[in-house]
Amino acid sequence: MLIVRIILALLLSLFVVLFALYFQALDRIGHARMQRRLGPPLLQGFYDFFKLLGKENITPRRAVGWIFNGAPVLALAAGLMIFLYIPMGSVPAVLSGRGDMITVLYLITLSSISLAMAAFASGSPIATIGAQREIVLMMSFEIPTAIIVSSIAWLASRVGVPGAPFALSTYNVSSPWSMVGWSGFIGLLCFLFSALMITPGESGTGLMDIAEAKTEILEGMTVEFSGVNLALVNLSITVRSLAFSALMVALFFPGSLFAGSLPKAVGYVVDFFWFWLKVLAAALVGVTYLRSVFGRLKIWQAARFYWGYVGLLSLAGMILITVEIMLH
Repeated sequence: MLIVRIILALLLSLFVVLFALYFQALDRIGHARMQRRLGPPLLQGFYDFFKLLGKENITPRRAVGWIFNGAPVLALAAGLMIFLYIPMGSVPAVLSGRGDMITVLYLITLSSISLAMAAFASGSPIATIGAQREIVLMMSFEIPTAIIVSSIAWLASRVGVPGAPFALSTYNVSSPWSMVGWSGFIGLLCFLFSALMITPGESGTGLMDIAEAKTEILEGMTVEFSGVNLALVNLSITVRSLAFSALMVALFFPGSLFAGSLPKAVGYVVDFFWFWLKVLAAALVGVTYLRSVFGRLKIWQAARFYWGYVGLLSLAGMILITVEIMLH
């Protein structure tokens, strides 16, 4: 059984990497089309990745080598592990337990902190500025994220749905939308819009392109990376944004296309690809669309945006969920 889980984990990780490289091109194409440009070919993400793999991997003279070179690997590994805890329609998660949602949030945070550690360890003042901004940004959107996750788990525990409230498999069977009335429905809409606003912060794109800020601090955190390290950093950022989109789909848009008349293996395949189509749609809206229609905020504006507007929206959702529980 352990060997089977390891094989499934490796195959899923390979699929996520390929999907992430493909999404990099789709994101750039969508962004270009919204600016009336053609954009790169669909395989551009693969071209860039393999080109970087063939480049020299330079470690700065003043860098702390083992952190600078090890942190990108840790960031990518943490991002890939997230998908092992997410059920995909009728396809159960490779790893699951009673606290999947908490584990996923920790892994997302670990991926972000790992890149900040690598930037701090590079010895570059520009990378240090980018890492500081990344930490401030992460601290800003973690508050509404915690409100969303804890409120949905509290709703599930009070309604009495079968399964652990912090297990993602619980919501794969009983959708949060089926647990609420009109006030709870509006509350879940508040959570959904809050999660969409958090997605640019997780991906560091668009209005939250603050830690890199190419025209201001010359790529910020990634300025000292090259070769394999830069390839892993770029891939880990994309994987992290897809992981948050997958978490959003698992919470707000669960469901299965599996029909009882179909063979079980065929149903698994259909549900697997249906899940990833939903992830792609969520990422195109939360990453591509939002980064195309908004300009970049300053770091203090981003903190105020998440602590203020998004935080208040998530608090409003929590209040509406509380009213729903009190009424029923």
